[in-house]
Amino acid sequence: MSERIEERDAGEPAACGAAGRQKASAPRAASAAAVGAPRGLGSGTAKQGSTMIAAEAVIASLEAEGVDVVFGYPGGQAIKMYDALYDSQQITHVLSRHEQGAVHEADGYARATGNVGVVIVTSGPGATNTVTGIATAYMDSVPLVVITGQVPRGVIGTDSFQESDIVGISMPVVKHSYLLQSTDELTRTFREAFHIAKTGRPGPVLIDVPSDLASESMVFAYPDDVNLPSYKPTYRGNAKQIKQAVARIKQAERPVLYVGGGIVSSGAADELIRLAELMQIPAVTTLMGKGAFPASHELNLGPVGMHGSKYANLAMTESDLIIAAGARFSDRVTGKLDEFAPHADVIHIDIDPAEIGKVREVQIPIVGDLKGVLGGIVAALEKENAQPATSDWVERISAWRSRYPFYHPDLGDSPEEIVPEVVMRKLSGLLDPQNSIVVTEVGQHQMWAAQSIDREAPRTFLSSGGLGTMGFGFPAAIGAAIGCPEKRVVCVAGDGSFQMNSQEMATAAVHGTPVKVLIMDNRCLGMVHQWQRLFYEGRYSATLLDATPDFVKLADAYGWQGERVEHPDQLDAALARMLEAPGPYLLDVAISRDQNVYPMVAPGRALDEVMGAIDVAVGAVRIDVPAAGQKGEGR
Repeated sequence: MSERIEERDAGEPAACGAAGRQKASAPRAASAAAVGAPRGLGSGTAKQGSTMIAAEAVIASLEAEGVDVVFGYPGGQAIKMYDALYDSQQITHVLSRHEQGAVHEADGYARATGNVGVVIVTSGPGATNTVTGIATAYMDSVPLVVITGQVPRGVIGTDSFQESDIVGISMPVVKHSYLLQSTDELTRTFREAFHIAKTGRPGPVLIDVPSDLASESMVFAYPDDVNLPSYKPTYRGNAKQIKQAVARIKQAERPVLYVGGGIVSSGAADELIRLAELMQIPAVTTLMGKGAFPASHELNLGPVGMHGSKYANLAMTESDLIIAAGARFSDRVTGKLDEFAPHADVIHIDIDPAEIGKVREVQIPIVGDLKGVLGGIVAALEKENAQPATSDWVERISAWRSRYPFYHPDLGDSPEEIVPEVVMRKLSGLLDPQNSIVVTEVGQHQMWAAQSIDREAPRTFLSSGGLGTMGFGFPAAIGAAIGCPEKRVVCVAGDGSFQMNSQEMATAAVHGTPVKVLIMDNRCLGMVHQWQRLFYEGRYSATLLDATPDFVKLADAYGWQGERVEHPDQLDAALARMLEAPGPYLLDVAISRDQNVYPMVAPGRALDEVMGAIDVAVGAVRIDVPAAGQKGEGR
């Protein structure tokens, strides 16, 4: 392990406390001297040299890595691992009600805590049910280790009962995968898997364990380090490129920091803020970057892209320098690529070299860990006594910001109708931003939450960005609540997304997880419905959900508290009851199908071609809104 990796790992403890259900607690952050060895120092390390079967060695390996919670669902080919888990004094198992839910729970746990999320499931359908969750984590760079049972080695490839080639199936959406063939490689495999999952650009790693191997006897010897000559992430940024970046930043008159999830993964929020303040550079955030830059900071312009603010999009369009920090120029940010930021040079900093130049031409590429690279840039700027040249630029953006707010109370909404933006703003005002986590499902509600719920710290806003997975948010909220029991966890959901994994209500009830679910209930698949209204002539094909269940009765069936509100006057008291309830709580908020997420950049249009932005200068009305049923450009 390189010196740079050691320094970074030692300096960054997990964001939250231990799971709160740990049976034999172990230190969460390794000391500088201990880095390089497994970070758990749990009971697994005490078993060095012991003879055991491989299934027991799997559990001992997890203990050696400091794992205190595992999410999963048992089955025939995983039964030996589950039998071994029964005796663990360190690991608590969270029994999901579906394997996809288990992976999303582990994902939410990992995003909230910064630790590796762990899953154990069985073979065949158990393994294939994990694929959507694995892909979700892969797209958003979340560290997971997913352990799947497999049929005996002798019948692999014969279409044996509950056999699936999960290594082959998952190959495009994992950082690495293993099919164990011998007990000799078991502990080394687990040591490597955790190392790969959490270093460099984080991601999911899969380990497939044949059931006959799980029964074989072995001597447990967990390695202190890893030897992967072909895997050497670059942590130190190139000094010459950093020098070039410093020179270009000093010259910039209209710079913008484009902040992505890499800032969160790297723990580089402090360095980011120092750079922004030193050179007075405004910052825009992606969905994954929300929370990396405090919402209350005067330089934070908030969300950018398809549903970003008009002022943030104008800032990107008119910029002369974009400093992309852990962001990947997603199409949801850039809009029409050949018209994106036409006046700007790009400094792109990312630990994954494959992302640099993949979408947008880059003038100054820097491969490396954001914490170290940004720290190096700031140190060089301070040494040179660099002064910002952005006062006119910041003033110009401030004027845009005043003119084009996300929401304005004079908009003229019906007093009888619950307005989604108002719900999100009220919720935001009731949450302590330092002691709460907001998790979203995917759809209109996700965008309303991203626009209107303020976050002040990393790992306090969790959402499926890259894959846009409906069904992610609710189980991820359960995982976040288990990982951070000291924080209030609220899931903002839509009625469509929530039904994807509503069976996990049982998981929350059984484990006493006090997660709160706020459903923005419009009885339709809201985002697709919005696109059909705007771009498909109002042809609402398969997006109406009139058969949606009574969510309050569903909550009662699972032993939850719940209520439904249909009028704005009911909202304040209902939100207070939800947040103050001691256990899991569901609040069903009725909103109109006609509510759309604005502002919006139509697909295929340039970033500054924003429809539905509020313009205060002409009376706080939405401008450039197409008529309902108008055929749009995105078809």
